[in-house]
Amino acid sequence: MANIRFDQVTKRFASGVVAVDKLSLEIADREFVVLLGPSGCGKSTTLNMIAGLEDVSEGSLYLGDALVNHVPPHARDVAMVFQSYALYPHKSVYENIAFGLRMRKFAQEEIDRRVKDAARRLEINELLDRKPSQLSGGQRQRVALGRAIVRQPAVFLMDEPLSNLDAALRISMRAEIKALHQTMRTTFVYVTHDQAEALTLADRIVVMKDGLVQQVGTPDAIYERPRNVFVASFLGNPPINLLPGHLDRAADGLVFRQGEVVVPLGRASSEKLAGDANRPIVLGVRPEDVHLDPSGPLRGAIQSVLPVGSDQYLGIECAQQQVFFRVAKGQAFRLGDHVAFSAATARLHLFEQTSGVNLLHEQP
Repeated sequence: MANIRFDQVTKRFASGVVAVDKLSLEIADREFVVLLGPSGCGKSTTLNMIAGLEDVSEGSLYLGDALVNHVPPHARDVAMVFQSYALYPHKSVYENIAFGLRMRKFAQEEIDRRVKDAARRLEINELLDRKPSQLSGGQRQRVALGRAIVRQPAVFLMDEPLSNLDAALRISMRAEIKALHQTMRTTFVYVTHDQAEALTLADRIVVMKDGLVQQVGTPDAIYERPRNVFVASFLGNPPINLLPGHLDRAADGLVFRQGEVVVPLGRASSEKLAGDANRPIVLGVRPEDVHLDPSGPLRGAIQSVLPVGSDQYLGIECAQQQVFFRVAKGQAFRLGDHVAFSAATARLHLFEQTSGVNLLHEQP
């Protein structure tokens, strides 16, 4: 079994900085979990504690049924792929992949079998005699993956492994890593600040900020039902539109109001928040959930037109800020044009202004 369990785990550095605070999290055997968040949120520290590269200050960390707080890295059945690849420049690709096996005194026949099998799987079998300096970034990353694969570990740990690659190569490598997980059927824990990687790869995403877990869930759940403003704004490109205002009553139920901007919230939201009229809130609307509507309640002048392949994003001056929404590329717009638009009522998010908590989709 390669499940991982954090029980109230805290990591405190000698400087007094708390990098991870009372983390309780269970990662199932064979699951692909992505730790997502900005720099300094504690995600790499969490990965390093699994690897044994950082000590646990408080709490308990289990790999399978074994408590591993004081188990050294070499005695844990894990393999790690680093952002920097960490290849030996003077060794061939073959020897880089074989290095860990030689250190563990594997027989040469077994080393040869495992190295060639990994190289074939990663399509680098023609590169085994080359040195790292003769490889592209993508090829070096495959070598780093191969070095981890030959270990046949219970847990794969990956710390921003694609951040040094160009955009096109990152996309292809995501697909390869996903396929690798599906064929190897073992546990993957992956650290990134890239939302696209998280949404593409993960069975579950753990969103972190300032050492604290903000939300844990499937990619769809995290995106569609964010627990708070931070989670909602961290996922989405362009980011979710956030408009401060307050709840107000109308003939057909509750509305969001900011000055002359009035957005109906629909029956379901009105019923759930019936006792909260006049409450300060932040309205969250994703760009894909806004559409042109001549009679729509949102109106403003076009401030920017951003083509993105088959679509384009319009930036509209509305509610004293720029609101973005997506439209088909075939439509022509000019800067300064005035447009009206509506938001999909069922897909609105309402956040409490002080705490940032999602009033409609708060999760335990």
